[in-house]
Amino acid sequence: MEQTHTFKRLGVDLGVRSYPIWIGEGVLQSLPSLLAQQGIGADRCLFIITDEHVAPLYLESLTNSLQAAGYPVSHAIVKPGEQAKSLTVFEGIVTQALEAGLDRKSVFVALGGGVVGDLCGYVAAAYMRGVDFVQVPTTLLAHDSSVGGKVAVNHPLGKNIIGAFHQPKLVAYDTSLLQTLPPREISAGYAEVVKHGLIWDESFVAWLEKNVEQLTRLDSHVLPEALYRAIGVKIAVVSQDERENGIRAILNLGHTFAHAIESLAGYSGGINHGEAVSIGMVAAARLAEKLQLANHVSERTSNLLKRFNLPTVLPNGLDADEMIKVMRRDKKGEGGKLVFVLPREVGRVEVVKDVPEAQVREVLEQMTGGEQ
Repeated sequence: MEQTHTFKRLGVDLGVRSYPIWIGEGVLQSLPSLLAQQGIGADRCLFIITDEHVAPLYLESLTNSLQAAGYPVSHAIVKPGEQAKSLTVFEGIVTQALEAGLDRKSVFVALGGGVVGDLCGYVAAAYMRGVDFVQVPTTLLAHDSSVGGKVAVNHPLGKNIIGAFHQPKLVAYDTSLLQTLPPREISAGYAEVVKHGLIWDESFVAWLEKNVEQLTRLDSHVLPEALYRAIGVKIAVVSQDERENGIRAILNLGHTFAHAIESLAGYSGGINHGEAVSIGMVAAARLAEKLQLANHVSERTSNLLKRFNLPTVLPNGLDADEMIKVMRRDKKGEGGKLVFVLPREVGRVEVVKDVPEAQVREVLEQMTGGEQ
């Protein structure tokens, strides 16, 4: 990790698709120079995709900064939340991009959280068979989704079913933007931070347990280290397995359960992605214990997530049969068999194939409703 001015630089090493991640306060104001460093000059049109929550906060200042550096800038504003990750919204943005005159040299800019990043990335992957894009994450949760090049929109029958692998040209992560997040969004973001420790680094989990209070306050002395360590895990995994043919699947700890929860909740905002992942990681830990793959993992997992004010039980009203049906369609699945990423211990997980449905059902029924 290098340091330039007040920013930290992490690098994703993927050969010709390698790119930098700049992290620090004030990165947004430096975006024109960071673009130029990546060979994106002012002769290329920029198209910003953002949502109705982020636009009033940052769209005007970013547009002015880019235009002052000579960049032609257009934008599209979508509704917030998972509902924006649809083919209908995708088609609307493509229409706006065509009307704005974007060509194959143009660059899309994702200004927002994980939903905006996924949507923008998929637009960029498909527009004229693929153009460049840049990630400007504005949420804590997006520390995960903005890195690695997995971009997608949802289908009514499953989350992220329509997508691609399309790496950004750079990630510009301005940590000062996180100060405007509501407490619920801060908690949701820490679900993925915790996940990176659970899959890779027990010492990071111990560090998180020690620093929960400061992290929930977004304390500037500890927040950067949490982000560097979490993103560092993501980079280590992605650099080994860009297209999820092997080890990258471990990044999906808790996600098979989580995507089923989100699909059945209708992406309506009743439960967000981080909250669903939190519940999913506890479910995965309980399933691992039930299959005798691990001991005493679920309690530590659950306790840490609760301290970040995250849910650890399933919401009422979710049907186990329907959840299992959705999980059979999960992208990790093979031939309709249930496949999960399960912990062997804190800091080490593995992909387990053909998990018996009966044990999955028992975990779902034990985790429905009740107290956290």
